[in-house]
Amino acid sequence: MAITIDRRINGQRLRVLLGAWHRPGPAYQALADALRALTRSGALPLGTRLPGERETADALGVSRTTATAAYDLLRDEGFLVSRRGSGTVTTLPPGSGDRAPSSLGTVDGTLVDLTAAAPAAPPRLATACAAALDQLPRHLAGAGYAPLGLPALRAAVAERYTRRGVPTTPAQVLVTTGAQQAIHLLTGALAGTGDRVVVEHPTYPHAVDAVRAAGARPVPVPVTPAGTDLDLLEATVRQTAPRLAYLVPDHHNPTGTSLTTEGRARVRELARRTRTVVVGDETLTDLTIDGPQPSPFAGDGLADRYVVSVGSASKSFWGGLRVGWVRAHPDLVGALAQRRAHVDIATSVLDQLVTTELLACADEVLVQRRAVLREQRDALLATLAHDLPQWHVPVPAGGLSTWVDLGRPVATALSALAHGHGVRIAPGTAFGVDGTFDDHLRVPFSQPVEALRRAVDGLTAAWSVLAGTRSDRVGVAQPALV
Repeated sequence: MAITIDRRINGQRLRVLLGAWHRPGPAYQALADALRALTRSGALPLGTRLPGERETADALGVSRTTATAAYDLLRDEGFLVSRRGSGTVTTLPPGSGDRAPSSLGTVDGTLVDLTAAAPAAPPRLATACAAALDQLPRHLAGAGYAPLGLPALRAAVAERYTRRGVPTTPAQVLVTTGAQQAIHLLTGALAGTGDRVVVEHPTYPHAVDAVRAAGARPVPVPVTPAGTDLDLLEATVRQTAPRLAYLVPDHHNPTGTSLTTEGRARVRELARRTRTVVVGDETLTDLTIDGPQPSPFAGDGLADRYVVSVGSASKSFWGGLRVGWVRAHPDLVGALAQRRAHVDIATSVLDQLVTTELLACADEVLVQRRAVLREQRDALLATLAHDLPQWHVPVPAGGLSTWVDLGRPVATALSALAHGHGVRIAPGTAFGVDGTFDDHLRVPFSQPVEALRRAVDGLTAAWSVLAGTRSDRVGVAQPALV
């Protein structure tokens, strides 16, 4: 079998990614669990060549026997594959079942998947699909390709921005196959090999993937409990002259913070003054649970050449609708449309029709969506406060998750153990650019309340094992780190 190697990491980098992986029990098992968790979460991407066993042992301060036994166990399970001349490379087992789920954010009889923060479809989706089918015949005479998006959807998106106080025309809107494609298109069009791209830290992992796929370098700016450090953002833009900056201004993924109105104006002024394109990912804007909806990232639209907004139907409505959009200057919209022709030409006509129908009744749908999310958020926070009182759990005003501070750098080890207790969850390291945030865990509240309570039960059991205690309540003990 040929081995595809996309990247290599050395022992020191692996040590940073692993964080505090030690726990009671055999060291090789703990190391294998931590490596497996990094692979499942994507923090250690597939096709990564690991350092040799001797280098791993030296970097981690363990015996070579421990490193060899951990590697052997993962080879037996199918998470590593080795060939002479190719080294040892991360992979997934064939037919790996719940190790590589066919869908994200699922719940079954044995497993709650919290790796994806995404809600179920709203009740109105079926009605919107039926209405879209009624509209479909008028589109069947053509080839079905609309590189810029269906005119009706572009008009609906533009009208939505205009209603929020950002005058927008359809010429400023490009429909994409999800917000993720929009981010990849923008990054690929505006940045290249060796260029710098400013990102918040932590941030949406696929944005970092997009930067690296373009050959560019992500330059992190920290997100504090009060939101993005704007002083450091300004200094970083001045010092590094990035090709663009990527921000999540509303209910930030994963921290849940939002930029203030004054902060948004400051970012727009920075973009104009430095002629740096700043992309605001507004995928979570609609999901405000407490307080007023944030003001639009684009402001009054005067800085269109440098201020770009990205939106999506995935979080507001349903992830199965692979429909997103970019709001930008018409010149950039045209350039992106030409670039996307090399990828997929256009977005599904039927999905666009469904999204157009949902935008027409968005106010009604979102009122129901927010009520459900409020109930799920409050249930999750109450359960965590009762079962894991030593965790610091912020109360986000919106979005789909909370950014939990565990108090100790054990998120990778915890996520490895949690899988054995019926929970798939990504450690905080998955949201950093350098393996940091092993003291944090993103816990989504996008699942039903019963599933969230099951998930907390699993996390509590895993925390108990990590703490080296058999108590049902692990609040009485701290993790025993070796």
